[in-house]
Amino acid sequence: MSQPTFSRILRQVLRAPLLHLQRLISFPSTEAEWTRVKQDFFLIGHFPNCLGAINCTNIPLTPPRLHQECYLNRKRSLSINVQVVCNSHLRIMSVISGFPGSVHCDHFTTSLKEKCCRAGWWIPTFIYLKSDCDKMTKEETELQKEIKKIFKKVDSSIPKISFTHFNNTTSAKNSKATIINPKDKYCVGDSLTVQVDMFDHLGKRKTYGGDFMTARIYSPDVKASASGRVEDLRNGSYHIHYTLFWQGTVQFSILMVHPSEATSALWQGRNRGHGYVAYTGSFVYKGNEAKVKCGFDLNQTHELCEYSNLKEEEHFYCEKPVNIPCGSLRQMMSVFVDSHTYLSEAEKYLLDRSNIRVEIPKNFEKISVSLCSGNITEEKKKCSSGLNYTFPSGYFYQNMWNLQYCSIVRYRNMNSINECLKGKIVYMTGDSTMLQWMTYISNHVNSLKAFNLYNENWPMTRLFVDLERNIKIEWRKHTNPFMMLVFHTFKEEYTIPDQIDHIGGNQNTVYIFTLGMHFRLFPLEHYIRRVLNIRRAIEQLLLRSPETKVVVKMENTSEIDARIEMMNDFHGYVQYSILINMFQGLNVAVVDAWDMTVAFASENTHPSEDVIASEVDWLLSYLC
Repeated sequence: MSQPTFSRILRQVLRAPLLHLQRLISFPSTEAEWTRVKQDFFLIGHFPNCLGAINCTNIPLTPPRLHQECYLNRKRSLSINVQVVCNSHLRIMSVISGFPGSVHCDHFTTSLKEKCCRAGWWIPTFIYLKSDCDKMTKEETELQKEIKKIFKKVDSSIPKISFTHFNNTTSAKNSKATIINPKDKYCVGDSLTVQVDMFDHLGKRKTYGGDFMTARIYSPDVKASASGRVEDLRNGSYHIHYTLFWQGTVQFSILMVHPSEATSALWQGRNRGHGYVAYTGSFVYKGNEAKVKCGFDLNQTHELCEYSNLKEEEHFYCEKPVNIPCGSLRQMMSVFVDSHTYLSEAEKYLLDRSNIRVEIPKNFEKISVSLCSGNITEEKKKCSSGLNYTFPSGYFYQNMWNLQYCSIVRYRNMNSINECLKGKIVYMTGDSTMLQWMTYISNHVNSLKAFNLYNENWPMTRLFVDLERNIKIEWRKHTNPFMMLVFHTFKEEYTIPDQIDHIGGNQNTVYIFTLGMHFRLFPLEHYIRRVLNIRRAIEQLLLRSPETKVVVKMENTSEIDARIEMMNDFHGYVQYSILINMFQGLNVAVVDAWDMTVAFASENTHPSEDVIASEVDWLLSYLC
């Protein structure tokens, strides 16, 4: 029998029972029948109000000739999806089949509802239908448990505050700062603590914490500055701990960036959804182009293309274009949704520019710090990975950063940078603040030659080589979330963990990364997940290659602009705190850009060259 004849007969045989399918497979049609279904479920398992059991499964396929990518499921095998609903006697009441493997299981619930509506079937409620397809009964993974644990810890540290009037919120101008146990004489190396007591706009003492502050000491005449460590006592008072690193006249600055009522609103708003950003994906297939909505959390009423990283448990979706396969996604664009807000009008008023970074009054002016005879200057050891980290980590003097726990070396000319990087392969992955490092190095080292990778957008991959000294430096952007206002390549991106997993490593390999700014616009779980995966990848890299050097650059402070709700330094500080704690005890080096930019009073997403030069000094002091 020929293949065409067999196929024709098979279709006829299968069509016959399908003609009677609706009579044999259907939901109960009356309320009384549904009541019996619920009673039967209760008798066998004591399930109250259960109307049915749903199961979704993948039916394996032989590779089709066309559009194989549409049938590729999460397990990376080819299949079609089938959903079955049965009663307590295992009698099938509904079958939905034919969706290719790439369609997310959640799509079936919507399809089931639509099917019932079209058929006129009466169903009391869908809330009791249990499904293992949408992971309702699936156990949490270890990664998900760890994400929840970290999120819960952060959440518990941020007060949940509601207020009735602006006057009941923290007022920086009504608050006051006082030196605890002031001394007649201060010496270099001494510690000094300032207490800040917060009051509202009516002059009433605050009784809870949560205000977001930054603090610094500075001496303009010697271009010196350092951060202060803020300790929240949770009762409306704060202790700010300073180390007096240099001699001379020292001034103090304590800024209330946001009152606790604003940080509470910002925290809750950030984790409420993905509304600050809109993604558009560009698909190209056989000369046809389609632009569709994409994102981390899309409406399930459309058929979706899923782009998942199962190892890292990251998922991203696009609405599937008509007659265009999911694998033809070519480029991605993201824009700010400036009209979107999660804040009430009263909460938005707290973010007025006049209420941000307001100086807190002090009952003291300046202090004089002396180089005392009892001061012993210990010789600092060479900077290396894995040192116990402290905050503040150092200070600026003559606009150059000095570390308190190791000796920093100045790399300010081509010869010194070349000598340090000779023979090294350096991977840099991050955002535009990491690109500043690449730009600084390439501008100061003429022997590094750019390799043209033929891309016009600023976040294109950058590659510089010096064949004589055997130096290779590569910069890549960290992948999504990444704000890019024009279409850019999507398929050539790698997450930081994925990139690390593909590095063999040796004594000449250096991996440097940063992430933060672009994550501020999204719920914190995205950041926590990425950082946990990065730590896992680094641990494995250092197991197979302990001599590989890994450096993490912390995110820095940024400017105040119209997008203060979404691009807020408070979000950055939360992320900074998570990252700095996550890498304690790991054999990595830290360049604390947050500490440096607070000390420098930088109010720019892209710090000045003085800061960048010191960051690069810090980096190269680890490497050489």
